[in-house]
Order: sequence, then C-alpha cells, then structure tokens
Amino acid sequence: MLKEFREFALKGNVVDLAVGIIIGAAFGKITTSLVNDVIMPPIGFVLGRVDFSDLYVNLSGVAYESLDAAKKAGAPVIAYGAFISTVIDFTIVAFAVFILVKQINRLRNVIGRNEPPPALTEKTCPRCFSNIPIQATKCKSCTADLPT
Repeated sequence: MLKEFREFALKGNVVDLAVGIIIGAAFGKITTSLVNDVIMPPIGFVLGRVDFSDLYVNLSGVAYESLDAAKKAGAPVIAYGAFISTVIDFTIVAFAVFILVKQINRLRNVIGRNEPPPALTEKTCPRCFSNIPIQATKCKSCTADLPT
C-alpha cells in the first residue's frame, strides 16, 4: 500500500496539482493586497474619503466608533465593506484565471496544428455504406469487391 501511495503521489498530475494550489494561494494573497492596498484606497478617496474596510451595518442598536470596536464588543454586524473588497478580489482572480485558461487553450490549438491527423482505420463501403477495416478488399456486409 505504501508503494502504491508513493506512485500516486509522485505522478505528474498530483505534483502539478500541488504546485498549482501553492501558486494559487500565493496569487490570492497578492490579489488581496492589490485590492485592499492599491485599488480600494483611490476608490474610497473619490467617494469622499471612505475606508471600505470600516463600512458596516450595526445590528445591535448600540453606537460604536468603528467596525473593530463593534466586533470586540461582540455586536452583530454586517461588514459590507469587507464584502465589497472580497467581491472585487474574486473578480480579479476569476478574470486572471480566465485569461490564463484562454491562453493555454490557444497554445494547445497552435501546438495541435503541427501534429498530423490520426491515420484512418476504417472506410465506408460504396455499395452498402457500412464501415469496414481500411485493409479490407471485400465488404463484410454486402460482399461487394472494394477498390484498393
């Protein structure tokens, strides 16, 4: 069982998947930083010096000066500013993955054009239109002689 597990773990697809997950997690951190530290501050500035990370709805009815203070007090809040940032973060990641997949498919199509088409293994009988092996000289269905 240990040998089978080692073979499974060392297969190319599993290693590729692990590398993809690690790179994806790192890319997620970069994207989160891009959204929180680069994109959202100018948007907040244009909208009247709003800090999206502090936007929330307090459901308790007690006034708190910040989202952190409300959370520390255990007040129920809807942190919609953080949600907006997360939606923008997701949109950027989804768009980047879309572009990556599109380019990989384009590359596969370019590489695939250089490969010769697969060899034919069957042909059609001109008399009864049944499929027969390419090497056949007589149709197995109607026994017609076939051109070679």
